[in-house]
Amino acid sequence: MRNDIFTRIQLGRRGALGILAASAAALALPRAAQALTVAEARSLIDRAVADVNAVIDSGASEASMLASFEKIFVKYADVPTIARSSLGPAARGANPAELAAYSKAFQGYISRKYGRRFREFIGGRIEVVDARPLKTYFEVVSVAHLQGEAPFDLRWYVSDRSGRNLFFNIIIEGVNMLSSERAEIGAMLDANKGSIPALTAALQKI
Repeated sequence: MRNDIFTRIQLGRRGALGILAASAAALALPRAAQALTVAEARSLIDRAVADVNAVIDSGASEASMLASFEKIFVKYADVPTIARSSLGPAARGANPAELAAYSKAFQGYISRKYGRRFREFIGGRIEVVDARPLKTYFEVVSVAHLQGEAPFDLRWYVSDRSGRNLFFNIIIEGVNMLSSERAEIGAMLDANKGSIPALTAALQKI
């Protein structure tokens, strides 16, 4: 009799665990259903490009344009991921305060750098033309039309791994932003003897 009761208790516990597991799986389903799609990736870059084109056409001063480009970068880019990737292995040894300060400085640095690049598009426009899945993310293809120059590609890599739909890389005329910045930030870190605070201070001056 006792064995029979014990068996029933075990089965009851297993049943409860099964219900909990099924409930957890059910709760996970909406996240899968809401996963980033090609249309959403393209929509994100459509909005980003529209904002960039508006700044290009604004006729504002360089300082004003660069400030606007930083806002666009913060709005549409996965800044923490780009900053950590650019810092490379050194990011693993940084304390949270150092990493936060570096990320903030990197945000300004990369916005100014690519903002100046986008300022070269004054009188032209950027147009989104395609989007497709690529590995674990999406590639959105746009074309830059500049006055007196042949059109060229800008490719945006978009992911939702951060919990939001954001781009984490740009390829401009075949130049990979992440690869380029890893090399440049790495060289700057070496020049500052591996000090992340010194690197942060250097980025703030560029």
